[in-house]
Amino acid sequence: MPKRVLTGTVVSDKTDKTVVVKVERRVKHPMYGKIIRLSKKYHAHDEGNEFKEGETVRIEETRPMSKLKNWRVIERVNTHATPAKQDVA
Repeated sequence: MPKRVLTGTVVSDKTDKTVVVKVERRVKHPMYGKIIRLSKKYHAHDEGNEFKEGETVRIEETRPMSKLKNWRVIERVNTHATPAKQDVA
């Protein structure tokens, strides 16, 4: 059976060897038809503590590592960051 792979944003990296990844998905509301965003947080294993808050990462389902950790971080997703705004005085 293939492992599930999800893409999300790291929202917390405070714990040792663990990051919390928020995965958002877009779903059509069954009654009103409006597209809404649903999100869920996953605890993922990060062996080297290399992923920081705000980064976009790809996570993969794995064996249970603790009570909450069933995922591990595969890689960082390269996103084009917008340049910082410059103050013009």
